[in-house]
Amino acid sequence: MKININGKEHTVNVAGNPMLLEVIREQLNLTGTKYGCGEAVCGACKVMINGNSVPSCITPAVSAQGKNVVTIEGLAFDGELHPVQQAFLEVDPFQCGYCASGMTVTAAAFLERNPSPSKEEIVDAMNGNICRCCTYPQLVEAIFQAGKKMDLIKNR
Repeated sequence: MKININGKEHTVNVAGNPMLLEVIREQLNLTGTKYGCGEAVCGACKVMINGNSVPSCITPAVSAQGKNVVTIEGLAFDGELHPVQQAFLEVDPFQCGYCASGMTVTAAAFLERNPSPSKEEIVDAMNGNICRCCTYPQLVEAIFQAGKKMDLIKNR
C-alpha cells in the first residue's frame, strides 16, 4: 500500500492489518512517535491525519491510505521549527519528554484551527494527552505562546 507521510509517498506492507504506529516506527524508522498505552488514552502516539490529531496506536494503517499523515518529524518546514516546537524550546515544559511528540503534534493541529485560543480552550484541546511529569501549566503556557506566534505568521 502507498501512504503519504511527512510529504513523501512510501510503499508499506499492511499484511496482518498493522496499526499506523507500527508502520511509522517499524517500517519507516520514524521513531519520534512513541508507543505509550496502546489504547488511545495517553496521547504519546498522536500524529496528524489530514490536519487532525489522531492516536496512531489504534488507527489501522490502511485507514491512512490517500490521506496526508504528519509525524513529529514532519512538523518543521524548510529548516524552521514549527511555532509549537519553538515555543516548547523557549518555555521548556518537558521533564522526561516521553509525551513531547504527541503533545507537539496535538497542539500544532489544534492551533492550525484556532491560533488565538483561550487557556481554557487549550486545556480542552489537549485532553487525551497525558504528561506523567505533570507539567501541565508550563505546557499550556507554551501552547498559548505558540498560538501568538502562529497568529503573527498568519497576519503577515
